[in-house]
Amino acid sequence: MTTEKQDCGSLAPLLPVEQDERSGRGGSISGAIFNISTGMVGAGIMSIPATFKVLGVIPSFFVILLVGYFVEVTVDFLLKYTHSGESDSYGGLMAESFGKFGSVALQICVMITNLGALIIYLIIIGDVLSGNNSDGSVHLGTLQEWFGIHWWTSRAFSVLVVVVFVMLPLLSLKRIDSLRHASAISILLAVLFVVICSMMAIHAMWEGKTQKLRLVPDFSHGVSFSELFTTIPVFATAFGCHVNVHPIRAELGRPSDMTSAVRISLILCVVIYFAVGFFGYLLFGDSIMADMLVNFDQASDSLIGTALNDIVRLSYAIHLMLVFPVMNYSLRVNVDELFFPKRPLLATETLRFFSLTCILLAFIYGGAVAIPNIWYFFQFMGTTTVMCIMFIFPSSIVLRDAHNISTTREKILAVLVIIFAIGTSSVAIYSNIAIYIANK
Repeated sequence: MTTEKQDCGSLAPLLPVEQDERSGRGGSISGAIFNISTGMVGAGIMSIPATFKVLGVIPSFFVILLVGYFVEVTVDFLLKYTHSGESDSYGGLMAESFGKFGSVALQICVMITNLGALIIYLIIIGDVLSGNNSDGSVHLGTLQEWFGIHWWTSRAFSVLVVVVFVMLPLLSLKRIDSLRHASAISILLAVLFVVICSMMAIHAMWEGKTQKLRLVPDFSHGVSFSELFTTIPVFATAFGCHVNVHPIRAELGRPSDMTSAVRISLILCVVIYFAVGFFGYLLFGDSIMADMLVNFDQASDSLIGTALNDIVRLSYAIHLMLVFPVMNYSLRVNVDELFFPKRPLLATETLRFFSLTCILLAFIYGGAVAIPNIWYFFQFMGTTTVMCIMFIFPSSIVLRDAHNISTTREKILAVLVIIFAIGTSSVAIYSNIAIYIANK
């Protein structure tokens, strides 16, 4: 995650940091907002309606606000120490506070988290195109509904086509700001997804076909108190943006705009998440799947309804295809820095750049084909590496206070964030183990 100080047009790993000489400026704040939002509004949104089923509508809204607030707090921690220290990267901040151990710990967490997230993206894209039967029930994909079940509509082949002809060209872009247009389109597709889901839910409500909403947890029907905490990893994963903060900030014309960009992105994501969770739960009720897109394979009694089902699924699959390069960017930086710590990858080293890109993409493709269920990834990452990257590491930097700039308020907030992260993760892990044992 290293991004060198931008003095005298020096080059940073994996991208040229010199500003556009023709325009006299770097990336725009709107581009930063789109890139941050794109990094957050990824696969996690598909499992948010399932959390509403567990928590109920009202607690879900407050948990979304709470997680969003803690994300803002911890991003502010990172930006404050970036302004005050010598490092322009998350890994550099960890190295300043905890030495080589801190930097390596962050790199390992980022690699595990981003690998898991990117595998989830391809799993969902595979669900949309070729269906899913991982839970014992068969859900057909759009290709299978249109053309029937053939070898070329299988998950392995359809995802391979997407990887080669969509992902690889986007991953060939070396500057993250070059992805701003793709990010803008992806956010618009996410908004389209929310709007269509909302319209479908309102139409179903008008016809009296919506499901009964659960406003609070229903402990009388098998939901345990500890099971409520299994929703926190999903929300945490959905708000993850910390690993992209420094690369995006490095390309801003005014790095001080980063705080505003993060806050606007968080507001946008809170609105999107609550809308998707509420209307998705209203539409499907307790039958909601961990990947909500799978529910849209249901037959409709009208041509318009069938078309809307396909549009919803395909629009979000395209959204994930455009999110994929943003998440892959930080993964590629960290993998390269871990294996070549003294040889930063410059934009001129094309062979090394494309070799690393292709190796990572092949590994992600293999994982997506081999593992069909996204819920397990969310639970594993959300209770371990995601909590470290988003909450524990930034708060630890403040408590370590290597530059003696932390205020008492910040240290209290840091302690509360760590308690929240460790406490909720511990209960969620215990609950998941208990559920697994009970289902054996």
